[in-house]
Amino acid sequence: MRENSSGDAGGDGSPARAKTRRRWRRLGIALGVITAIVLIGAVITSLTPWPSAMIIRSVFQQGGTAAADEMRPYVPAAQLRELEAMPYAEGSKDTTLDVFTPADEGDLRPTIVWVHGGAWISGSTANIDPYLRILAAEGYTTIGVNYSVGPEQTYPTAVTQLNEALAFIQEHADEFSVDTTQIVLAGDSAGAQLASQLATLVTSPRYAHLVGIEPAMDAAQLAGVILNCGVYDLRAMAELNGLPAWGFKVALWAYTGTKDWSELPVGATMSTIEFVTADFPPTYISGGNGDGLTWLQSIPMAQRLDELGVPVTELFWPAPHKPQLPHEYQFHLDLPEAQEALTATIDWLNETTTLPR
Repeated sequence: MRENSSGDAGGDGSPARAKTRRRWRRLGIALGVITAIVLIGAVITSLTPWPSAMIIRSVFQQGGTAAADEMRPYVPAAQLRELEAMPYAEGSKDTTLDVFTPADEGDLRPTIVWVHGGAWISGSTANIDPYLRILAAEGYTTIGVNYSVGPEQTYPTAVTQLNEALAFIQEHADEFSVDTTQIVLAGDSAGAQLASQLATLVTSPRYAHLVGIEPAMDAAQLAGVILNCGVYDLRAMAELNGLPAWGFKVALWAYTGTKDWSELPVGATMSTIEFVTADFPPTYISGGNGDGLTWLQSIPMAQRLDELGVPVTELFWPAPHKPQLPHEYQFHLDLPEAQEALTATIDWLNETTTLPR
């Protein structure tokens, strides 16, 4: 009869104990590698916004494509003259614009210059072109403008480029069927912030001086502003917490080129709520009740403009409204509320501008 040895019984020198030690050793190495990766990632993301910004960009690109696909079936079959990817400035492949106008040439039309959103780090006119076609079918010239985003380029590059686009549009007014006395600046999300900034540049010489940009158009040419789901107060953004707040802070770091955007002139000059004056043009402003920016940004901006005596047309939904309307709900035209917002926008345009007869 064989006697049990300490190895067979699972003693310190047993094969089972040795196997366990090897497993723990491998686990320790794996955990060490994971810890090192996490630490390296933490160090990298503390030094540069690039990795996180690229993740956010990917998410926004998917959302922008989906929104454009959702809008496309609602584009009327109206005959339009379309000029796409027109370069408006030298030195960057980003500086192009798309023009849509009724096919009958000759009439100069009220013109909507739309700045696309994308958290200042993504997006393109392709995301909004269906919406611009819908508005053009109502008799307007609509122009979507591309610009350089962060982190490849930083503030105020985009503002300077958009100002150049306004100059280019006026130079080609006859070609684009633009009535230069009736220009409406419009934007969604980050594009609404940029549109509000352009309008403030045009209507406030003091603000233009502080930003250091000479406006390409006069206040008398600016018929109105459309602001959907924008950001107008960066101090309020700096106080946010949670995952959405992290995303916005990374995006603003990438766009401004500094982590300290809320404490520097860049944060101040992007906060148009602090610089708008009574000369700001008539404004249509809207946001969904399920979008935190509505309560933090759009409603306070509407209140500020109203206090200044600026004519404001607002479309906001009660907090309990169902369904909860998301950020940029206006582009989700399958929603009745988005259809209502589109009708309200067209009605406002008809009241604010004069179409050729």
